[in-house]
Amino acid sequence: MRIAVPLAQGKLSLHFGHCEEFALVDVDEQTKEISNIAKLQPPSHQPGVLPRWLSEQQADVIIAGGMGQRAQQLFAQNNIKVVIGASGQAPEELVSAYLQGTLETGDNICDH
Repeated sequence: MRIAVPLAQGKLSLHFGHCEEFALVDVDEQTKEISNIAKLQPPSHQPGVLPRWLSEQQADVIIAGGMGQRAQQLFAQNNIKVVIGASGQAPEELVSAYLQGTLETGDNICDH
């Protein structure tokens, strides 16, 4: 499984479309352990580009602070599960909490 986390200054970017880079975290679903973390520069933010790009990067899940409804639909069309309402932590902490079922999520901070 590959989990995408949008980053700003090494921690979760609260709005995925304005992130500096993405952490792509590979995990073993059986052991729930992180096997690799790659950080990639995303293409320029335009509607529909990031869901398609992350699909090409073989992401299965995206953990975000906030995301508009249209973006959520585009991720779903690209077979990427969306987890929103996470708070600004390091990608390893977010992914570990997600795998353990303890990731705390709140409101979607995006209003568009």
